Amino acid sequence: MGFTDLANEAGLTNGDDQRAKYLRTSDTFLDSRTVYEQNYAIVANRSTWIDSRSSYTPSQADVKTFQALKSPPKVEKHPHAFRWYKHIDSFSSEFKSLPGDPSKPYTAYGPEASEMTINPKDAAEDDDEVDLFGSDDEEEDAEAARVREERLKQYAEKKAGKVKPAAKSIVTMEVKPWDDETDMKELEKGVRSIEKDGLTWGASKLVAVGYGVSKLQINLVVEDDKISLDELQEEIEGDEDHVQSTDIAAMQKL
Repeated sequence: MGFTDLANEAGLTNGDDQRAKYLRTSDTFLDSRTVYEQNYAIVANRSTWIDSRSSYTPSQADVKTFQALKSPPKVEKHPHAFRWYKHIDSFSSEFKSLPGDPSKPYTAYGPEASEMTINPKDAAEDDDEVDLFGSDDEEEDAEAARVREERLKQYAEKKAGKVKPAAKSIVTMEVKPWDDETDMKELEKGVRSIEKDGLTWGASKLVAVGYGVSKLQINLVVEDDKISLDELQEEIEGDEDHVQSTDIAAMQKL
């Protein structure tokens, strides 16, 4: 136990005299740690704490600490430390008779080293090194990542379950016969006999070309990814007994 480093405030530090070192905020320390032999339990309210000790006899711990100070603490900044200083000063004529070991230096009294900052500058460095809120940030980051991943998963499932409409086209095809003697009913029957996944035949009609010759004009709907019009035309033209040629008269995306 000991006052390991007393910072300057109201003459609490004397650079030429190491015995004058005191804590950075003497008010805070004396507020909660004025030393008495009675080992009175520390209470939370600092005003109550000071008031509750005014009637107790101080010890050599108070004397040594008092003597280490060059001047009283500033009352406007450290009212409790000032009160303690004035209280101990009232016992100045009895210093030698107060209980305790007068041979001990003031550094033998005070909080444990682990409870007290050795140097305020070191405290600032320690604050930089220790992230008191690091665990909270990590928990928040983990939670945010979990929520993000969950939403991405839901979006992917929703997207996968939604069937994208197939791209389709409506086509008007013309099928020309060899001559006016070609059986157009058989020609159309041969065209419609072609069945494929993604192919739907529609309405048809005969359109006069001239000299008694008519061509078959037929509508069809195709799924673009499944049906190749070039291959379909080749297959229709494979009926050489009836079909001379084919043409795409019109085509429109659905």
